[in-house]
Amino acid sequence: MIRTHDEVEFEAVVRSKEMLSEGVISVEFTRRDGGSMPPWTPGSHIDIELPEGLVRQYSLCGDPNDLTSWQIAVLLEAESRGGSRFLHDKLNAGDPVRLKGPRNHFVLETSCDRILFIAGGIGITPILTMVEEASRFGLDWELVYGGRTRASMAFVDDLVERYGDRVRVLPEDETGLLPLAELLSEVVPGRLIYCCGPEALISAVEDGARSWPTGTLRMERFSPRVEEVDKPTSFEVEIGSTGQIIAVGEETSALDALTNAGFQIEASCTEGVCGTCETGVLSGTPLHLDSVLTDDERESNETMFPCVSRAKSPRITLDL
Repeated sequence: MIRTHDEVEFEAVVRSKEMLSEGVISVEFTRRDGGSMPPWTPGSHIDIELPEGLVRQYSLCGDPNDLTSWQIAVLLEAESRGGSRFLHDKLNAGDPVRLKGPRNHFVLETSCDRILFIAGGIGITPILTMVEEASRFGLDWELVYGGRTRASMAFVDDLVERYGDRVRVLPEDETGLLPLAELLSEVVPGRLIYCCGPEALISAVEDGARSWPTGTLRMERFSPRVEEVDKPTSFEVEIGSTGQIIAVGEETSALDALTNAGFQIEASCTEGVCGTCETGVLSGTPLHLDSVLTDDERESNETMFPCVSRAKSPRITLDL
């Protein structure tokens, strides 16, 4: 299922930049032409085009009702590939940037009875607007927020001030690792779990929630999930609108094969994380290697991400 607004690409300018916590900055953008920013919903993320062809994705964490600006929070990654380092060290107020979005693959379900939010480190960014939305809808929710140290955890003071004991702040140097066994050992009927943070946390939550009903756990990943699959084999892609057949070799992605054949497919991260290249499947069986779809959505085989996913069947027909 494609869960996104119509994306807009536009020129913006940095309105402000400030330090939020140890290693985390806040950056606020406005439109360069002075117009309103595109509307967005809690859980949305955007693309930022940086110099030398870099494109990076960041979750929006401001007020969805304020369309005068967009706000992101950026952790300076120890092994930065250039994105967070540029934003921390070289981007300044008044600088122009090109933005694209919003895109939402982490949609808040407001019709549920209760929600457990689990955030690790910079994973608080999409959760921040979700707890505000959950409060607005009168939902029964709890946030468990972990990080290396209290000083490194952005938005802590504001969360505690606004929501009190609904928020459990558990810095690792004070309390150890998050008590996932305690949180997940008992299945609570009608409760959804939303989790965002480093891969180690998400994998641990996945393991701890295996006894919960299918569809309970909703996740947002910042890096590709680890998939153990056999060596990829070649397959064919059929274009649904024309019947054209395109061969995809063992060492080539479906996205590259389609692009080389002249098809214009929007793509960004090329790692199966951002969701930009989502494409409908008309027939055949995908080999899902993305980090976006839920288990139910994978089983439906209605969509795939050709940047990383392949085909189990000899041929797959895409809605192109």
